[in-house]
Amino acid sequence: MTSADLTDLLGDNVASFPLHAPRVPEPEGNARRRYRTVWISDVHLGTRGCNAELLIDFLDNVDSETMYLVGDIIDGWRLKKKFYWPSAHNDIVWRIMKRARRGTRVVYIPGNHDEMFRQFTGLDFGGIAIRRAAFHDTADGRRLMVLHGDEFDAVMLSHRWLAFVGDHAYHLMMRLNLAVNAVRRAMGLPYWSLSKAAKHKVKNAVEFIGKYEEVVARAAGERGVDGVVCGHIHTAEFRQFEHNGRAIEYWNDGDWVEGCNALVEHHDGRMEILHWPEEMKRRLAEEAAAEPVDTAREAA
Repeated sequence: MTSADLTDLLGDNVASFPLHAPRVPEPEGNARRRYRTVWISDVHLGTRGCNAELLIDFLDNVDSETMYLVGDIIDGWRLKKKFYWPSAHNDIVWRIMKRARRGTRVVYIPGNHDEMFRQFTGLDFGGIAIRRAAFHDTADGRRLMVLHGDEFDAVMLSHRWLAFVGDHAYHLMMRLNLAVNAVRRAMGLPYWSLSKAAKHKVKNAVEFIGKYEEVVARAAGERGVDGVVCGHIHTAEFRQFEHNGRAIEYWNDGDWVEGCNALVEHHDGRMEILHWPEEMKRRLAEEAAAEPVDTAREAA
């Protein structure tokens, strides 16, 4: 894909869309956790709300045989309005493309914010396969449907204009979230999502999420699969539903704006949701504990 192609898709703001060598290269010889499969979604590259540094840390510390990009990786809605593309966002794209070149199977399922890429469904570029949806077979024999999930969002389907209004309000919340976390960093405190906490306090949001999960799981059951993996609502979750006497798994891989989550499959088929701020905190604590003690300094 050339910058001319991106100009057609996203507007004149990206006439010189930067896809160059990363500002911060991948660390060499870095010990990585290895999984059979990784799912990430709702990165929203091109917005200030994207937690790029956390995602870079994830990519530098995790590897997999297959990676699914489950939509809203690039925020075309925002890029059409105002171009914003810092070096860290370029570093993420570069890392994903490098991963594809070195043999990782990468499947990109565009969402509503990057729906401009849906016209390339069925094509591959740079080792990345673009698909409208996918089916994944786990190591222990379950079949999962993988899709972004906006197809089952009643607001997106019936009131698209309301979705755009909601997008503006959401980005105002993200700006406040950035300010709160800048203060927390200055105080030596870990990342905390203001918007995620607010969402769990609002009754209507909780009801919407619950209904959405039920509808998506039912759709998976009607297609005869064992479960579904989706994104879209920025809420990492595992739930189990029943459809026609069968148990249907619902997995949401979260986002990299609020919760900073990923869904992973271990080599035995076991699935796990990773909350990366917590994983980073644990890793850094283990590294600090493993550092040799300076006995001379302690004696002083």
